[in-house]
Amino acid sequence: MTSPGRQSFTSGLRLGIGPALATGVLALNFGAEARARGWGTVVPVAFSAFAFSGSAQFTLLSSLSGATVLAAVVAAMVINVRYLVMSVAIAPSLHGGRLARMLQAQAIVDASFLAAHDKDGRYDVWRMIGVSVPQWIFWTGGTAVGVLAAPSPDLMHELGLDVAFPAFFVILLIDEVRRSRRAVVAGLLGGMIAAGLLFVTSPSYALLGAAAATLIGLRRRSDEAVSVRTDRQRQ
Repeated sequence: MTSPGRQSFTSGLRLGIGPALATGVLALNFGAEARARGWGTVVPVAFSAFAFSGSAQFTLLSSLSGATVLAAVVAAMVINVRYLVMSVAIAPSLHGGRLARMLQAQAIVDASFLAAHDKDGRYDVWRMIGVSVPQWIFWTGGTAVGVLAAPSPDLMHELGLDVAFPAFFVILLIDEVRRSRRAVVAGLLGGMIAAGLLFVTSPSYALLGAAAATLIGLRRRSDEAVSVRTDRQRQ
């Protein structure tokens, strides 16, 4: 790791503390709910350690209660379709060979992806990894605490912990729209798509449909494209 890389990684660790705290609270919910649904103590923690995806894990957990295993797995995969878009966006900023790039891509999670976004449209991969490290620790550790403590849903509601998940994403949204006009447009467009789809389908499908608004990011400004090409030539 180069000196700038170490600085970016250290900066990422500091930036990751806030999202990690919110992630830990969310993981507490997941661990408690998984224990209540008979997942035992080992499986939820191992699942969090390897999957590291709150949205997919909650989707699988809730879907298994009323659907087949195949349907639940498909639903969890669909909810993570956004990572395809995020991977395409960050691919030009990854370093090294295929294996190194694949390992770096494992650090892509929502908060890390946003924290790594620079003004020139590229992504600081070491900063992204730094933000992801504390989140992974708190996500896995929080799941373990939730499984072992198993707090009741009523207690989670009284403490306000059940709103941690939506509040977490609202904070990410506010931070991103402050830096990018296209993010504002994408957010408004996504909101309108979701609101329209709610008249004809369930909230889950409305959320998936709203993800189409992110395609506006494919329309890169000409000056950004020139900047990226210049950076590549320097490398």
